Amino acid sequence: MTDPHSSSLGDYMQDLVLNTGDVDEFLNELVRFSVQALSNDQDILCGITLLRHRRAGTVASSSAEAQKTDEIQYKYGDGPCLRASREQTVIYVADMRTEKRWPEYTPVMVKEGILSSLAIPFDLEGETKAAMNLYSREPNYFEGSMRDIVQAHVRQTSKAFRLAVLVAERTERANDLAHALESRTTIDLAVGIVMGQNRCTQDEAFEILKSASSTRNIKLRDLAAQLVTSSGGESARTHFE
Repeated sequence: MTDPHSSSLGDYMQDLVLNTGDVDEFLNELVRFSVQALSNDQDILCGITLLRHRRAGTVASSSAEAQKTDEIQYKYGDGPCLRASREQTVIYVADMRTEKRWPEYTPVMVKEGILSSLAIPFDLEGETKAAMNLYSREPNYFEGSMRDIVQAHVRQTSKAFRLAVLVAERTERANDLAHALESRTTIDLAVGIVMGQNRCTQDEAFEILKSASSTRNIKLRDLAAQLVTSSGGESARTHFE
């Protein structure tokens, strides 16, 4: 694996996606490296919020505490990282104790010991949106040059993130296609069994299966799988009454 200190961060992250093809590993490494690179004398928490199909979730976090901190705002349906993701804008909270934009959310954060946060959106394509969320126990932690450093960091990693999303979407489509083909094969086998049992045509056998699926309130592919399994490779008689 490439040493992140021996090449640019963007190249390192792209290599990670291409070499592993594992989106989870990429995201966890991104969070791990971000905490390492952006922490000074104070520890920070880091999480990545992903908005996809109108649902939000933390897909990677630097710790269980970071995960919990991210999830607080999901409970209220709004907060810095959600707004940064949705509106594709930088959201900075200098001091949770005086922040007025989220009157329900910020008191909870103060109670958890989080006093400042910075959420920066990734530059992704398509409907998928995401933001990096950084939290500190110190107020005004992400002031001035620190904020510029974080923004540059996110810009550098956005291209690799886009690549990771593309890999994930293609893997998902490939899995869906494989599942569809598997279901089609199972249904074809079940149709063949019904044809043998009832001495009927292919269309008639398919209609028998559809009718049985509707009557039993079970998906056609699941019924077909049951029939193929019960036949044991033989034309075992199955009654659909």
